[in-house]
Amino acid sequence: MLYRPIGKTGMSASIIGLGTEHLDNRPYELCEEVIDAALDAGINILDVFMPGTPVRENIGKALKGRRDKVMIQGHIGSVDIRQQYDRTRDVILCRQYFENLLRCFKTDYIDFGMMFFIDTEEDYQGVFETDYIDYVLKLKEEGKIRAIGASSHNPKMAARVVNTGIIEILMFATNPAYDMLSHDADIGDAMEGRIDRSEYDGIDLDRAHLYRLCESKGIAITTMKTLGAGKLLSPDFSPFEKPLTVAQCIHYALTRPAVVSTMLGCSAREQVLEAVNYLNLSDEERDYSEAIKTPKGSLSGHCMYCNHCLPCPADIDIAATIRMLDIASLDTHNIPLRILEEYSTRSYKASDCIECGSCERKCPFSVKVIEHMQRAAQVFE
Repeated sequence: MLYRPIGKTGMSASIIGLGTEHLDNRPYELCEEVIDAALDAGINILDVFMPGTPVRENIGKALKGRRDKVMIQGHIGSVDIRQQYDRTRDVILCRQYFENLLRCFKTDYIDFGMMFFIDTEEDYQGVFETDYIDYVLKLKEEGKIRAIGASSHNPKMAARVVNTGIIEILMFATNPAYDMLSHDADIGDAMEGRIDRSEYDGIDLDRAHLYRLCESKGIAITTMKTLGAGKLLSPDFSPFEKPLTVAQCIHYALTRPAVVSTMLGCSAREQVLEAVNYLNLSDEERDYSEAIKTPKGSLSGHCMYCNHCLPCPADIDIAATIRMLDIASLDTHNIPLRILEEYSTRSYKASDCIECGSCERKCPFSVKVIEHMQRAAQVFE
């Protein structure tokens, strides 16, 4: 394993980290298998944003006796009110869930206290103009977090957070499809020179600025959405003419300024081993340059299954529903039986959507959720 310094914190992270979201709602045995594989491979940084107690307890149990072997990104403000994922700036709730994280991990500190999901002006104000930020600073003062971080999908807002001078680490959505698409430009325009890309060839200027800003200020970046929820690997969903490999996606992220670790979500030991095999590959096998020369579309509007759209007033598991729809859409005449069975067991289905639009306002990837729910109802019901 290779390690990179985490900004000015004095800590170093494995260049491949573990995102643990795919361990949610899974049996302990699987959690233990994935954690063991990660630690055996030299991975020393884990991201835990999920608010549910069962998954936190499973991870804590799997880490028993090895807490000192890993650094944990724990998110402050991630909650599951009404058993649905949500975010809050309410300090009472933040404290409740943070202390729950400490209990589940049987530890008295979290390495990186991540101020959760700062994408909009409302998010920014909820963090920096309320007692939320006072709570986070107190956690640092008390030693309950070793460093303050933040997570974001929005390059302009992330840069604003960096410029506060408060954070030491940033978790940011990074892959070539995102980097080449600004909020108001098409990926084809970006690739073919129809927008001004003089400052940073092919990459959205706001994103290029963010990476350079973090590098100049010594703020480390850990990446999320490195594989685009697997869509960059798929011939059917990749926005490029050819799908990328896991290694190419990892290499792209690691070649961005300030990036120290790619936090890959793994749901099996084999996926961990595939990720760390990056270390054994040649420069030619890692090279992504040819793969991203021929874009055919954009990941904007594509669901990343991240659940940031929740909570849903109708209690629909939106990400799971769209995931099943994506699979079914490959061949609607031959939908896999397991997908049909999974959908049939859902307590709340796509047809329960009340079209309130709450999900679409929250989605960081501009997914037209209401249209997806209508389509899912047609396909499955």
